[in-house]
Amino acid sequence: MEREIIKVFMGHLKLQGDLPLGDDAGAVKIGREWLVATNDMLVETTDVPEIMTPEQVGFKAVTMNVSDLAAMGAKPIGFLFSLGIPRNFGMEYLEGIAKGIARASEFYKIPIISADTNEACDLIIDGIALGKTKRLLLRSNAKPGDLVCVTGDIGRALAGLKVYFEKLEIEKRIQKVLYEKLLEPKARINEGIALSRYANATIDISDGMSKELHLIAEMSNVKIVIESEKLPVRKEVFEVAEILGLDPIEIALASGEEFELIFTIPEEHLNKLNFDFTVIGMVEKGEGVYLKREDKLEKMPILGWEHLAKS
Repeated sequence: MEREIIKVFMGHLKLQGDLPLGDDAGAVKIGREWLVATNDMLVETTDVPEIMTPEQVGFKAVTMNVSDLAAMGAKPIGFLFSLGIPRNFGMEYLEGIAKGIARASEFYKIPIISADTNEACDLIIDGIALGKTKRLLLRSNAKPGDLVCVTGDIGRALAGLKVYFEKLEIEKRIQKVLYEKLLEPKARINEGIALSRYANATIDISDGMSKELHLIAEMSNVKIVIESEKLPVRKEVFEVAEILGLDPIEIALASGEEFELIFTIPEEHLNKLNFDFTVIGMVEKGEGVYLKREDKLEKMPILGWEHLAKS
């Protein structure tokens, strides 16, 4: 349903910026630099598990927007937000959100430049992040021969969510590792800035790695092959998957709000990157996304989150 809604609006919005709609953020060329702008909305009902503190809610509202800047290779320069609040909402909770937004502002070195408040039926934080870059990173620029890479590790956010919803009694060490990513993920802004000099295509993992890989393949008109054994999945994800009788690779591919960066890059540029990442596959001529498991190549299903999807 979400994709259909986007398609309807894209069919009507003919007057667009210097960069057509469809990437992690929009951009307008100003002189020799691009002004990058993105907006992302946090809604309590769909985005906030009960175990998340108000301060973590505020921090996340900034992170999810700043992550889009990272995916475009942009340095943050300003954050704006609108706050929708139900009537009689607790002031103590709101103060926690304020502390979280302030802490994220300092963490990402992004100043707050405007805000608005209104009454709403649910807690809503609608953020806008501004950034700048000399070279844009696009989902549509992957080239055959590129290596496919990802920052950090994947799967912990969804594994943590399953632990929470299933009320699993697991070791404290496992819960701590999973909840760290579930409750307070970090945007890869410094990595995005570095990638703006060398990568061809980049996207952040907001809805799930599988879904993001399909977007890159579709928008770049290429085929992507991922090797399951190379996916950076921590042992705690495997442990939870075993308890629940689930496939840990599917958990990793479906896990959303990781805010890691998937990027494609020519092999000769790998040694120029000054941060940790994992090579997980290759871009080839063709179309679609494939997963190589135990020497068998299979089409990768589209896994992950989609708003308003039919249950």
